[in-house]
Amino acid sequence: MIPLRDNIPHRRTPIVTFIILLANILVFFYEISLGRDLKFFIYNYGFVPSRVFFSVGVENKIFPLFTSIFLHAGFWHLAGNCLYLWIFADNVEDRLGHFNFLVFYIMCGVLANLTHLFFNWGSEVPAVGASGAIAGVLGAYFLMFPRARVLTLIPFFFFWQMVEIPAFFFLGFWFLYQFLLGIGSLGFSSATGIAFWAHIGGFIAGIFLLSLFIKRRGYYLTL
Repeated sequence: MIPLRDNIPHRRTPIVTFIILLANILVFFYEISLGRDLKFFIYNYGFVPSRVFFSVGVENKIFPLFTSIFLHAGFWHLAGNCLYLWIFADNVEDRLGHFNFLVFYIMCGVLANLTHLFFNWGSEVPAVGASGAIAGVLGAYFLMFPRARVLTLIPFFFFWQMVEIPAFFFLGFWFLYQFLLGIGSLGFSSATGIAFWAHIGGFIAGIFLLSLFIKRRGYYLTL
């Protein structure tokens, strides 16, 4: 399923969402420019679980928790993340406020990486991508806008059909799909090439962190 848009208008310009999108794109173009040095760059700024335990220096243990969420492994990886961010982040930012949303987004990304660490503590494969942070945005959206409608492109044999799906079902299915694949990948995450547990951890982090930011700003969840 490919989301195309939702039906919830934002009340103010999602400045931080635009900045994050631009940052992801600019960093990706920088990655392309590196040529043969890209592998070294990804290993240094991507999140490598084994380095947390078996290396020294803050730059190896802490910085990648943050820098990795702005790196991507390829064009379609970037495009998919940007699409989800574009559709769902503006309304979450609208509710939380610009600065709070930025903090929320980064915290979700870090907690997603820590979840990946918990299930892959010995892995030497760099984890990169905004997916964990975006999963936190999806978790927040899941709680705040369950009745929103998401225009979705669904494959049906050789045809594609556009259907409006309630956000509760769309995001609920997305999480269930990630969870099942995460269970199936236990012990084989390096082979799959996808950090499913980072997605799961980010989504759950978004749900729990939302309550802190909502209370701070005096909002109520629209359940």
